[in-house]
Amino acid sequence: MIYLDYFSTTPCDPRVIEAMLPWFGADFGNPHSSHGPGQKAAAAVERARESVARLLGAEAREIVFTSGATEANNLAIKGAARHLARLGDLRRRIITVATEHKCVLESVRSLGAEGFEPVVLGVDADGRLDPEALREALRVPTLLVSIMAANNETGVLQDIPQLAGIVKGAGALMHVDLAQIAGKMPVSLRDVDLASVSAHKMYGPKGIGALYVRRKPRVRLEPLFSGGGQERGFRSGTLPTPLVVGFGVAADLAEASMGDEAARLVFLRDDLWSQLREGLPGIALNGGGAPRLAGALNVCLPEGMRALDVLQACPDVAVSTGSACTAAEIAPSYVLTAMGLSAEKASQCLRLSVGRFTSKADIDRAASLLIAAARACHPN
Repeated sequence: MIYLDYFSTTPCDPRVIEAMLPWFGADFGNPHSSHGPGQKAAAAVERARESVARLLGAEAREIVFTSGATEANNLAIKGAARHLARLGDLRRRIITVATEHKCVLESVRSLGAEGFEPVVLGVDADGRLDPEALREALRVPTLLVSIMAANNETGVLQDIPQLAGIVKGAGALMHVDLAQIAGKMPVSLRDVDLASVSAHKMYGPKGIGALYVRRKPRVRLEPLFSGGGQERGFRSGTLPTPLVVGFGVAADLAEASMGDEAARLVFLRDDLWSQLREGLPGIALNGGGAPRLAGALNVCLPEGMRALDVLQACPDVAVSTGSACTAAEIAPSYVLTAMGLSAEKASQCLRLSVGRFTSKADIDRAASLLIAAARACHPN
């Protein structure tokens, strides 16, 4: 199996697994207990918190551990909106973008039932938000804006520094979903109040993520659920020490190798695109006119070729037709239709993503298999 679906999830780096193993066995203490084993676990948790903070350019005390980016996104959006409403803030508008992750779109939309005004802005043909459209939407007093830094299907990058500056100028809170970009490119939290990350997108374990919560000026949130008040009261529950430790090691590894890895992934991605373009005349690149993450390649197959048919005919290559959050759906990608593709065109698209363990030999074999599968599905 050649794995080319790194945007869905990344394999745990062996160094991450090695670091986690003791915390599943001998070092099993509860990090919230005051005895020796608990203190040892607590120290490991804090070291990991410092590693995640360093990767983001934040303070350790600004990092709140969660079960993943989905929970972090929910906590940021719902928590900020409900807290400000409880304090009597009269602003009700919450703005996001049509190509966001489902958990962001559904969080914003669900707040409509609580009296908030969800606003979902469109994108251009490359999947980017027009800054002027954001400015126009912000003419109505706005409580919060949520925009992802890198799209989880196309890898297209939004200009977060510019957009965050616009949001700050309007006096709204700025939340950024960093799940796909963290650990792959340097990020800036300038003018950002809240930011979500996920370990399993950067060669760490599943089930752990974090929310950056700005301290100065302080951002306050309403917790999603009640409990013992862990994580500065934002996120109750016993922290999973092994997963937190793995997250920290993954962050350290990403910080150390980010530049070299990005250059290698650009080479592999562009090589794959070159081979597919040569072997399948008429294939098109989605989001190709915008800056993209190094490993991202979202393509539209030539006329008459359905992506699902190609996937079924090519079981030895792991790729997808859209984001993993909607993998159970047969409907075409809402990200691609928001970019202007018809439902029929969107059904012809494949999401490919290369990563840390992809080799040149993998690219050559995957290209050959995908081209053969596509031709077999549409021999004419």
